[in-house]
Amino acid sequence: MASEFPVGDLSRDRLDLLDVALFVRAAALANVSSAGREFGLSAAAASARLAGLERTLGARLLHRTTRRISVTQEGEVFAQHARQLLDSAEAARASVGRALAEPFGRLRVTMPSSLGRQHVSPLIPAFLRQYPGVSVDLRLTDQVVDLVDAGIDLAIRIGALKDSTLVARKLASNRRVLCASPAYLEAHGTPRHPADLAQHECVILADQRDWGFVTPTGVIDVRVSGRLVTDNGEVIRDALAAGFGIGLKSTWSVAPLLHSGELVTVLDDYPLAETVAIWAVYPSRVFVPPKTLALVDFLAAQFGEPPYWDAEPARVMR
Repeated sequence: MASEFPVGDLSRDRLDLLDVALFVRAAALANVSSAGREFGLSAAAASARLAGLERTLGARLLHRTTRRISVTQEGEVFAQHARQLLDSAEAARASVGRALAEPFGRLRVTMPSSLGRQHVSPLIPAFLRQYPGVSVDLRLTDQVVDLVDAGIDLAIRIGALKDSTLVARKLASNRRVLCASPAYLEAHGTPRHPADLAQHECVILADQRDWGFVTPTGVIDVRVSGRLVTDNGEVIRDALAAGFGIGLKSTWSVAPLLHSGELVTVLDDYPLAETVAIWAVYPSRVFVPPKTLALVDFLAAQFGEPPYWDAEPARVMR
């Protein structure tokens, strides 16, 4: 639809909201100098800005005489739209102010499936009740998602972080143990040294076949083998509970089974060489939305340190 007055090429000459506000006020006061003073501008600076606005629009907005000014027909049409523009700009500014003051808006979150189902999804309803202005879009996936490309506000990740461009905050420690069922150990024996694992059926996560241990003589890596390899931690947990092999598991995954005695830990005298944690990761430390920080703080408080799943001692096979 054709414009009611020529506006020039706005893709090249963009409107300055200060100029628009100055024009609206000058038109209301019928005085450029008075309007300029309200914006902290001299009469000459105010006049120059209004002249620049007219050049941008390609239309004369004001008739000027030595004593007074009056609004042209084009100026009256522009003034109607200009007031709406300024109202919208103020509403936009106010909305950002509200968002900065309190958590607000949709929060897109991604995290590993097992951790999400066991320890995050049960907490989300309480979080949403605490922050009624926030909605959560929760994506459970074991794939590492590019936060920027996917438009993700927050990721929960486990282990060592590789992308140094992201901002990370530790949510909880991630204690890992070697464990098996008492039935498996009764049938196949209990390893007394990491090297003994070479004689055992191990359940392996993806390509993690080298398990590192701290020994009195230094760190050693043991290459383990087994007939079950999977990219899903719950498969390993279920296999161990069914009496099939020894596995390396995070306590957040197997704590109930350790507490009940369905699984027991082994080789506790040989700590794992790699220390890992559960991290909250977001794209930038600049202008982090309150909704993101609210969930990070909420989860850290709920998990605790040490985390609640480690509160009861695990069963140990001596």
